[in-house]
Amino acid sequence: MSEGDPMADAKNGPPVEKGWLRQTKGWLRVRLPFSASRGEMGPWEQKEGLRARIFELEAILDALLTRAMADPERRDLAPAYAEKAVEGLRQARSVLEHHSHPRVRRAAHLGVAQSHVDTTLNLMVWMASGDDIKALLPQMLALIDEHFAADDPRRIRAAELARKIQHDELEPGAPAVSLTPSERAFLAETVSRARRLLRRETLRVRSFVWIVASVTGALFLAAVLVAVLTFAWKDAIPLCFTPERGGEYEVVCPSYSTDTGTTPPTTAEIAEAARKYDYIVIETVGVVAAAIASAATLRRIRGTALPYNVPVVLALLKLPTGALTAPLGLLLMRGGFVPGLSALDSTAQIIAWAVIFGYSQQLFTKFVDSQGQAVLDAVRGPNGMPAPLQP
Repeated sequence: MSEGDPMADAKNGPPVEKGWLRQTKGWLRVRLPFSASRGEMGPWEQKEGLRARIFELEAILDALLTRAMADPERRDLAPAYAEKAVEGLRQARSVLEHHSHPRVRRAAHLGVAQSHVDTTLNLMVWMASGDDIKALLPQMLALIDEHFAADDPRRIRAAELARKIQHDELEPGAPAVSLTPSERAFLAETVSRARRLLRRETLRVRSFVWIVASVTGALFLAAVLVAVLTFAWKDAIPLCFTPERGGEYEVVCPSYSTDTGTTPPTTAEIAEAARKYDYIVIETVGVVAAAIASAATLRRIRGTALPYNVPVVLALLKLPTGALTAPLGLLLMRGGFVPGLSALDSTAQIIAWAVIFGYSQQLFTKFVDSQGQAVLDAVRGPNGMPAPLQP
């Protein structure tokens, strides 16, 4: 059989890497630890937390099934619920594997896996005994309180059911806690609805991040387009001013200035004084000023445990916005929009006003910052939880 025959290659197995290539890969893996996790999608800690929760639920599920099989009232239906619950945990574990990650949605697999885990938790409500549900009731009430209004009938009935269970337990000689099928169905469906509302609020955060990221990309392309066009046609819209001092006129541009004598400069003289780097210089100054403004807003950022970086995209939005507000502000001044400041006297003044206009993007992006914080606050938690209804 000739050398390079594919049949021979198939029999011999995959080719063995050469020694120097294997050593180079090992060196890179040691020196660059992030290369080992380059396929990781989304926050690694949250993924491992979900995997640990799955292992925990598997053990709890086995114990619930054992106890349910010893109860004549639940013996018939418990195996079916347990089978579906195990399938939900298996689906959650499969989603967390790397090959199941949608590449365009870095943290989507975490939400999908959490949905399967929530399904298992809902099925466990049907399997659990009355005493087990009583132990889980505070957690259920807290989840219901977080996502239902105080006057919601479902929240009111859940509190009444909790009071009933507590009252029955306090009765002397009362039997073990017992729930009717309708009460069990109500608890399972209400808690399931609360978990779905939590996922919906989380998806709203992801949608907000994608919208802001898309707008940031569009503004970045607009800033690059302005820089390219003005680099190619420097005299199209020059950022130059024509101040007069003692009867002498001069043309002042962001990167160059020249005297024109006692006569006002013509359009040709202004175009000649303009430089193709003017807009690039002003946009760079605007980006630096916007970066400083973005750093100044960090003091108000509380961070988030969600797998979507809302503070990061809000900070990145300021950079291309500053790159655009700097030249636009100078154009407004050049057009006489600001009375008394229509003619800047030096290149340093132009750069200084570019810094101010670049920083002023905060006037526009502060509304987006407020909306981002409102979206994060909508995902209810210990800080935004309304007063719970005590059973």
